[in-house]
Amino acid sequence: MKDLLIALAQSLVEKPDEVKVEEQVAEDGSVVFYLRVAEGDMGRVIGKQGRIAKAIRTLLRAAATREDKKVSVEIVD
Repeated sequence: MKDLLIALAQSLVEKPDEVKVEEQVAEDGSVVFYLRVAEGDMGRVIGKQGRIAKAIRTLLRAAATREDKKVSVEIVD
């Protein structure tokens, strides 16, 4: 799933080499992904009214459901 998130983010931004994803497992077994992109690319990843960010989260949740896991995505600067 981490690879999926990286691929999605890199396809959206102008500086794909600056895309970084950190993974943290919570106590309840859910996984939180922290997505970092270049400051100028933040708007591209979030989208108008957060539509792209919501779509990214939906795709990852769907992929996680296939593996019987719970995930969330946080976009941080």
